[in-house]
Amino acid sequence: MTATDVPTSPVPTSPVPMSAAGNPIGFGRMLRKEDARFLRGKGNYLDDVNLPGMLHGAILRSPYAHARINSIDISAAQAHPKVRAVITGEVLATLNLAWMPTMSYDTQAVLATDKVRFQGQEVAFVVAEDRYSARDALELVEVDYEVLPAVVDATKALDADAPVIRTDKEGKTDNHIYDWETGDSAACDEVFNRPDVVVSKADILYPRSHPSPMETCGSVASMDPVTGKLTCWITSQAPHAHRTVYALVAGLPEHKIQVISPDIGGGFGNKVPVYPGYVCAVVGTIVTGKPVKWMEDRFENLATTGFARDYHMQGEIAATRDGKILALRTHTLADHGAFNATAQPTKFPAGFFSIFTGSYDLEAAYGKVTAVYTNKAPGGVAYACSFRITEAAYFVERMVDILAHDLQMDPAELRMKNLIRPEQFPYQTKTGWEYDSGDYLVTLQATLDAAGYKELRAEQVENRARYEQTGEGTLLGIGLSFFTEGVGAGPRKHMDILGLGMADGCELRIHPTGKAVIRLSVQTQGQGHETTFAQIVAHELGLPPEDVEVVHGDTDQTPFGLGTYGSRSTPVSGAAAAVVSRRVKEKARIVAAAALECSPSDLEWELGRWQVKGDPEKAKTIQEIALLAHSSLELPEGVEGHLDASAVYNPPNLTYPYGAYLCVVDVDPGTGAVKVRRFIATDDCGPRINPMIVEGQIHGGLAEGIGMALMQVIAFDENGNCLGGSFMDYLLPTSLECPSWELEATVTPSPHHPLGCKGVGESATVGSPAAVVNAVMDALAPLGVRHADMPLTPAQVWLAIQGRPARTDLAFT
Repeated sequence: MTATDVPTSPVPTSPVPMSAAGNPIGFGRMLRKEDARFLRGKGNYLDDVNLPGMLHGAILRSPYAHARINSIDISAAQAHPKVRAVITGEVLATLNLAWMPTMSYDTQAVLATDKVRFQGQEVAFVVAEDRYSARDALELVEVDYEVLPAVVDATKALDADAPVIRTDKEGKTDNHIYDWETGDSAACDEVFNRPDVVVSKADILYPRSHPSPMETCGSVASMDPVTGKLTCWITSQAPHAHRTVYALVAGLPEHKIQVISPDIGGGFGNKVPVYPGYVCAVVGTIVTGKPVKWMEDRFENLATTGFARDYHMQGEIAATRDGKILALRTHTLADHGAFNATAQPTKFPAGFFSIFTGSYDLEAAYGKVTAVYTNKAPGGVAYACSFRITEAAYFVERMVDILAHDLQMDPAELRMKNLIRPEQFPYQTKTGWEYDSGDYLVTLQATLDAAGYKELRAEQVENRARYEQTGEGTLLGIGLSFFTEGVGAGPRKHMDILGLGMADGCELRIHPTGKAVIRLSVQTQGQGHETTFAQIVAHELGLPPEDVEVVHGDTDQTPFGLGTYGSRSTPVSGAAAAVVSRRVKEKARIVAAAALECSPSDLEWELGRWQVKGDPEKAKTIQEIALLAHSSLELPEGVEGHLDASAVYNPPNLTYPYGAYLCVVDVDPGTGAVKVRRFIATDDCGPRINPMIVEGQIHGGLAEGIGMALMQVIAFDENGNCLGGSFMDYLLPTSLECPSWELEATVTPSPHHPLGCKGVGESATVGSPAAVVNAVMDALAPLGVRHADMPLTPAQVWLAIQGRPARTDLAFT
């Protein structure tokens, strides 16, 4: 089923009817249904799962970033009175489980056998009667390490004398993973070689950061020795994908594996991969015959699980002297850590970074990404990055601001001059993407108007004059960013993960009393699925949303799909919910026609009921039809009873939400401290199912963007020691660092999505870091600062003012 099979249903502009409970029967503001349990402390998270006889696992991790394992002595740990099992890579090797496939067709050690390749890598798994004994017994495992030189700086990973990290790969003689190209190099050369163009260059680092969800990762595995069924409770954003991977890795029949994702305390991409701890818990339950729980601590989460970014981007942008942008190109170095474990569509090894052309109408573009191994934890695609679009948006928006700086042109004027015009949609980018719809100039103008842009610039003139005269006080900075995001992966013919197409299933059943159950293939981690998907059904069928139960997170209870990440829930599963609701509606039409003794073609739909055209008194509500569908009513030949349907939605294209952000900062040149005074965000994600939830998503993403721009980095010393392994070192923004967000909206529906919706979950994280950094650079421009890398901590800002900004990803240079 594709969107073209079912026409887009226009979102009504008239007031939406309200249910008896005071909720909109359709789109509109509504309190989240799931919050009733969360606010009462009744959420059911992974660590709340306790089974009879359950044991606890703990992982012994390497203290070194790179070391050969000479021997492992587990005898003392095995002798601990509360220890039930000690599992090493040698044990797993006998089961052919020492290595597992990653979602990028690489392999990753479950427990190290030959050597460790990053600090915190898994070496042994202890199973004990309680978590404290399991942790205590880790200290009884003796490992003889031979420390090896570590590759910490990605820019040196391909040096001829760099130690080879993946010696497990036969014939591997370097740390190269892949080279990937997009666009037209020759066309770019032609533009850049024109004699009349202005070329701006910059080296831009998007340093390693971490999603740091409130709840860390964990698993409870329980093997039934009688039935042979394995049940796993996992902090997974993609339970169906995990089940398939476990079947492939462990050789267990897939129908004998049940994966349950309970309530999840945040994911942000961190809970998409399959981690060694999950596999160890499965082996633990098989070995002991008891359920085994493994739950990581904060250091384990920050230092060893899927990180974000680590992109080293060299950029060049070409324009005419009056500011018409002509071409953009980049050579990017991607640090993937010790294993290539990114989770993204197979044909896109660099994710969707090729959207680096952004929202601008260019003549040419070219990009090359080289990926390398380093002695760091694996990952890269996480933290609301929308498959590397966060990196792409940051890159292009910094390059545009640097160009504006070099041309001495107003950044807003430069963007207005180069944004794609509405009549150009659908727009084909020079790197192969087809943007579906947009009115970019209107959205940018909405942000400028809301901010009072002219007044801010006038204030800045006075501010700079005062600082120049006195040398005291703060400097005012104004930063813009405009982003286009591609979400809703994706069309099955183009996008898969491990060969699994990225279409989503959905099932809907209306019970005889008119209550509904919709079963999803996506998994919420706080996005409000139990509310918004109920509202989609309400919008389509006229049922009160409180009468719709949303089931998700259990592979035995839901249809197959690849989960929630890349802002794909509404663009893909939301579309599936609309399609399946329309199928139920059409079946209801046949039942109503039988009851009203007329032809189905004689009926017309009014929200919540089918009525006879021209005689609306003759009608049946959807609740009445549900009862009739289960009754003795004689239905036409070939029409089955009951009122249910299923659908698999294969999107014809991505959807492309976009937005214009403006950040106002005050920077103290004496200390380097940055204060975010205002932040104005205009988002266009198409129609908003629940504006309250959308605004909450944007609030969270903006806070994350401030964190990335001003304080967050996972840095390393020369030995590969992780320096961001606690919240004392890896900082999170609080209400003290965040202003009161000023949100605006424009609405441009997607022409191919059944509801016109585009998705919004990651938009604010995509667009906000560039706005903050651009604002700080704008403030520092009178002091001669053109660029400095995130995070713009007081120390980094102060160094930039002194003319020597630092590499923020390394604690050594």
